[in-house]
Formats: sequence, structure tokens, C-alpha cells
Amino acid sequence: MPGMQGAIIEAALLLWRLPLGDLLRFVKISQSEINSVLKLYEGVMSYACHGLFYREGEALGDRLAELCRGGGDMLECAKKILIARGWVEDIEFGDEEIKVRGSVEVADGSESETCHRLRGILSRLYQTARRKEVRFIEVECCSTGGKVCIFRPEVS
Repeated sequence: MPGMQGAIIEAALLLWRLPLGDLLRFVKISQSEINSVLKLYEGVMSYACHGLFYREGEALGDRLAELCRGGGDMLECAKKILIARGWVEDIEFGDEEIKVRGSVEVADGSESETCHRLRGILSRLYQTARRKEVRFIEVECCSTGGKVCIFRPEVS
């Protein structure tokens, strides 16, 4: 666990850039609660809710990118915060794909990919870091039996 503790400490140091009001309020939600929300929205909106979760992730990614601006490597900074905040256990940013281990959005036994918010977060981070339009798709997901979640740029 030393890697996790180190990431948490480094992420905490990055948080000094937040306005005081942002520092005072963080909410913890369990993986099972996230899965319950996904099932609730799918029951009401069918798969249309996946786009809503993706857009939510984009908004979160914008805020994360803002925190990491001017702090060296944006993706390395984002990695530390994503780990510290519990979104992922580990993440590997590559040029052509992103590999995630331990996404909080994983729902074992699902028929389709479930990491919609994370997909939005990653898309926004790459857009900001690489200064080009990109939208990631999840091509492999632990929810459907994959060993890791893999995200690749969508090809139009």
C-alpha cells in the first residue's frame, strides 16, 4: 500500500489550490451505491443515461484539469488525484490507450461497459493535456469480465 499512501499525500498537496469552500466538503459514495444509481437510471432512461454519466464525467474532468494546470505533467497529476479520490486503484496513460485497474464504476456481471463517468473524465483530461478534441470509448471493461478497463480514442 505504500504507493497508495504516497498518491494520497501527493494529491493532498495539490488540493491547496482549491478555494477554501471546496476543501471543506467531500462526499464519499460506495461502489455498490454507484452501481445502484446506474441501475436506477437505466431503469428509468434505459441506456440514454450513459451519455448523461459521460457528460457528468466531462464536467468532473474539467475541474480536475483545472487543479492540475501549471503543476507539471497534467496526466501524472490527474493520476494521483484519481487514485487518492478512489476513482481508480491504478491508471496507465498511454499514447493510444488508457488502462485502468480498479475503477469504482465496475459492476460485476454487467452485459456492457459501465465506466461512463470515468470515460468522460479521461476524455476531458486528454483534450486539455493534448490540446486536441478526443472522445474515449471503453473497449474492455472489468464489468464484462475484462482483466482491466481499457479506453481508446473513438474513431469517426
